[in-house]
Amino acid sequence: MRPIVRVPRPDTLRGLYVNRWAALGRKLTDLIGVAKRTEINALVIDVKDDRGFLLYRSDVPLAREIGADTADGHVLSRSRLRVILDTMVAHDIYPIARIVVAKDPLLAQKRLALAIKRKSDLKPWLDKNGNPWLDPHQRAVWQYAADLALEAYDIGFSEVQFDYVRFPDEKRLITETVYPLAEGRTRAQVIREQLGFLRRTLKPHGIPVTADVFGLTATDTSDMGIGQKWEMFVDQVDVVLPMVYPSHFARGTYKYRNPNAHPYATIDRVLKDVIARTDSIPNAARIIPWYQDFTLGSPHYYAAQIRAQKKAGYDNGFQSWILWNPKSNYTIAALEPRP
Repeated sequence: MRPIVRVPRPDTLRGLYVNRWAALGRKLTDLIGVAKRTEINALVIDVKDDRGFLLYRSDVPLAREIGADTADGHVLSRSRLRVILDTMVAHDIYPIARIVVAKDPLLAQKRLALAIKRKSDLKPWLDKNGNPWLDPHQRAVWQYAADLALEAYDIGFSEVQFDYVRFPDEKRLITETVYPLAEGRTRAQVIREQLGFLRRTLKPHGIPVTADVFGLTATDTSDMGIGQKWEMFVDQVDVVLPMVYPSHFARGTYKYRNPNAHPYATIDRVLKDVIARTDSIPNAARIIPWYQDFTLGSPHYYAAQIRAQKKAGYDNGFQSWILWNPKSNYTIAALEPRP
């Protein structure tokens, strides 16, 4: 087998999210082409999505046992994935493996012991879409994520990005669920400890550990009920990626009736909070914001709105960013030509 050649982490990282369906088809080839022509130098590719499905055939025993790599009948072969990663290496495109942790209905259904339980009858708690979630107190949940991360790195990804490192964001969770493994710990303490476990597990292998968090975590001083409190997680990973989508900020945030209509001002305020909340934390992670390249509510997001978010980041000293579009359809006009 040929030795793995890794793309080094860019000093300034500018990326796009690639969902699992896009990665399985021609769209990934198209997005590699976008990176070859523009400032994009990284792709965040779904290795495990929020349904629990894997991108490729896995050698991780638990993944094989529950059919995570065959569940929907669509999967990449290892040889095809190697061709994709070799192409990215050839063009200096940094490959990041995205692994969803707690939102995994497949594993929660196959291993009921790992699911969040209802207080009333100890059966799996279901979210508003009728899906169970994994209990973040369960170490096996995080060990599974770590095992998949090790595999992705061994295949040739340069970095691993963990998403849904949290409890579900539904207020009724607090009154409806029970956690036998909590042992008096707050949700924020649990998330801190589990991220620390991931870092200790992966660091000896040289794997950078990064985590996506809610965009409001740098502004809200609570854990927002999901276990994400800025001071409790920002020193537990190498990179924190706050999802600072203007459309996700509630009416009245920063005194804007519609924060989504003020992409520059909203991002400017968020990132100033990020700086203020991080400055006093020893060994704090590097911060790379996610920006939105999608429309949710008014106004429609075109190149001008995406450029406004980028400019707010630059004006606050954040040169790196990643764009999110759930369908992996991007506004090319918002991107600069490749240097």
